[in-house]
Amino acid sequence: MNAPAASPADLYAQHFAEQQRRAAQALERGGFDHLVVPSGTLHYQVFDDRDYPYAVNPQFKAWVPLVRNPGSWLVFTPGAKPKLVYLQPFDYWHVVPQAPSGPWVEHFEVIVIREPADALAHLPKDPVRCAILGEPQSALGGFAPNNPQPVIDYLEYHRAFKTPYEVAMMREATRKGVRAHRAAEAAFRAGASEFDIHLAYCAAARQDANELPYGNIVALNENGAVLHYMELGREAPAQSRSFLIDAGASHAGYACDITRTYAADTRGEFQALIDAVDAAQQRMCAQVRAGFDYRQLHLDAHLALAGILEDFGVLKISPEAAVANGVSNVFFPHGIGHGIGLQVHEVAGFAASDRGGRIDKPAGHPYLRLTRTLEPGMAVTIEPGLYFVDLLLDGLKRGEHADAVDWARIDALRPFGGIRIEDDVVCTDDAPVNLTREEFAAAA
Repeated sequence: MNAPAASPADLYAQHFAEQQRRAAQALERGGFDHLVVPSGTLHYQVFDDRDYPYAVNPQFKAWVPLVRNPGSWLVFTPGAKPKLVYLQPFDYWHVVPQAPSGPWVEHFEVIVIREPADALAHLPKDPVRCAILGEPQSALGGFAPNNPQPVIDYLEYHRAFKTPYEVAMMREATRKGVRAHRAAEAAFRAGASEFDIHLAYCAAARQDANELPYGNIVALNENGAVLHYMELGREAPAQSRSFLIDAGASHAGYACDITRTYAADTRGEFQALIDAVDAAQQRMCAQVRAGFDYRQLHLDAHLALAGILEDFGVLKISPEAAVANGVSNVFFPHGIGHGIGLQVHEVAGFAASDRGGRIDKPAGHPYLRLTRTLEPGMAVTIEPGLYFVDLLLDGLKRGEHADAVDWARIDALRPFGGIRIEDDVVCTDDAPVNLTREEFAAAA
C-alpha cells in the first residue's frame, strides 16, 4: 500500500527546516549572526510617477509564499524563531494586503507594520553583524544590502536542490500552465492572431502578463524562428502554418516553463518534423539522471538534432561532422535548458561548489545556462529546438560549410519558422519526474 501523501503543512514544515539549516550554514560561512532579507521595493520610471511591475526578492520568497508585498522583511537568527516584518500600509489608493495566512505562518513571529520605516525597530541592533540580501533600493537606515559572497554562494548553490514542498509548488504552476497551453492550441486551431492566442492563454491560466513568470512567446509561421519573439501580432496571418508557444505560469512564487510547437496540417511534413523532435526530446528527458553531466546532455542533443536534420534531407553531411564543424549550431543556437524553480532561469547554473568557482561551458556553446552534474532534487528544463533563422542561414551560406546542407529543403521549411519542445524535469534517485508530461497526461 502506498504511503499517504504529505499534507501541505507537513511539506512546508520540512521545507522550512531545510531553509533554516541552509541559512545557518551560510551565516557560519560568512561569519555573520543574522540573515536579513528585504522583500524589495517599488521602482519608479524615470521622469514619471509610475512604478514598474514589482518583482519580489527571490531570497525572500524562498522562505514565504509572498510575491506582492514590497517593504516587508525577513530576519533569521540561528536558535530563534524567524521574524516576518509584514508591511500592511495605511493606503486608500490601493488594495491593502490581507494579514498573512496559511500553514506557513505559525513558523514565524509575524509583526505587522504600517509604514516602511517602522521595520527598523524590528531588525537586529547591529547591521554589521547581518548578511543582508537584496537590491540597493531596499536599504533602510543602516540596513543596506551587502550580499556577502560566501553567503550568496552557499544559498544559491543549494537552491538547485528542490525540497518536496518546492516540487509540489512547481507542479501546481505546471497545472496552470498546461491548462493555458491547451487553450492556446485551441485558439491557434481556430485561426486566432498571436495577440488573441496570448489573451486566451492568460485567461486559462487565470494570470495576467505581470503575474506570469516571463513574457509569453507566441509565434505563428516564420516568427517561430525568432527565439524570443514577443511582438504579438494583432491580426491573424492569411494562413497559419505553424505555432510555437513558450509560456509559463506561477504558483506561490514558483514557475513552470513550457514550450510546444504545432503544425496546422497534422499530416504534413512539418508535423512529422515536430514529432521527430518531440521523440528525441523525451529521450533527452530520460537522461536527467543523478550523476549525469548536463553539459554532455547538451552535446548529445546536438547530435540527436543533427540526426533528425539528416533524416529529413536538410543535412548532406554526417551528424557527427555537423556537430564538429558548428553547422548544428545554425539550427540549434541555444542551450538545452537551465535550472528552474523560484526563478525561470535558476541561479548558480555554473557553480562548481557551494564555496564558489565556475564550471565552464563546452567550447563553441556560449548560450548553455547550466553546466553542473545532475543530482537528486535538481529541477531543470529540457528544450531542444530546430530553427530556420535567416540571419544564421545567411552566415552559413557565405561560409565554408555552405555545401553541408540542401538549400532547397531549407527553403521549403523556412515558412514554418522553427520547433521547440520544453519540459520541466526533476532529477531523483531513480527515474526522472517529468512534471510537464505528467500534467499534460492528467489534463487529457
